[in-house]
Amino acid sequence: MMPLYLSRFSYTPETWARLIGRPEDRAQAAQSYIESVGGRLHGFWYAFGRHDGYTLWEAPDNVSMAAVALAISGGGALSSLETTVLLTVDETMEALRAAEQVQYRAPGA
Repeated sequence: MMPLYLSRFSYTPETWARLIGRPEDRAQAAQSYIESVGGRLHGFWYAFGRHDGYTLWEAPDNVSMAAVALAISGGGALSSLETTVLLTVDETMEALRAAEQVQYRAPGA
């Protein structure tokens, strides 16, 4: 399985105005963007609150996901886009085991 990414986005007021005047299913557009780098769209949702929408993507690697995010951000339709790499439980367990080997020292200690 490829890495998963959660994106939170908000449209500009101009983008909302264009969508009101000409409604369009943007999930189809998002699917084509991620597929162009060998990934897959798992979900696209609109929401109330701080962000207008959320997407769940699967991409081959961070560079591929960054390419999609940069292309979308550069398009000017969004006022914000934040993407988070999601870790599986197994990856988190591996990181927890590896953390024991890190010799962290608290500031001033």
